[in-house]
Amino acid sequence: MKKYLSLLPFLCLVFAIAAIGSYYTLPAVQTWYATTAKPAWSPPNSLFGPVWTMLYIMIAVSGWRVWRKCPSGKAPLHPYWVQLIFNCAWSVFFFGFHQFLWAAIDIIALLIAIAATIGSFQKIDKTAAWLLVPYFLWVTFAASLNIAILALN
Repeated sequence: MKKYLSLLPFLCLVFAIAAIGSYYTLPAVQTWYATTAKPAWSPPNSLFGPVWTMLYIMIAVSGWRVWRKCPSGKAPLHPYWVQLIFNCAWSVFFFGFHQFLWAAIDIIALLIAIAATIGSFQKIDKTAAWLLVPYFLWVTFAASLNIAILALN
């Protein structure tokens, strides 16, 4: 049980990132974003919350698993921290500032950081690396959506 308590800081950090993103996203979804031109294949807004909730749990567990094997927090976790920063910044660029181009640049950097994190984690804990694959796939989809919205607006 004690080892699972060390998961709490990871969950808190990841959900703090989610809360910052939500701060910018939620007010915009029903107002400004509703008037934005989107591709026909854009999913319903109701899908994003449940998907991101599961992904954030997986991101937290993944980082925690690697931290437990490398508690000094050295190099294997560096790309993990970087991808969290890019993750947070995307919502600010896209929903907060309505800057589709900057959001697109950020999300490409996020994909690179997630790939680097998967590569780093794979050497230490294969399960931790695999936990990030759905995140990578979802962000790939989100990047294509971001770029389509950029093109349409």
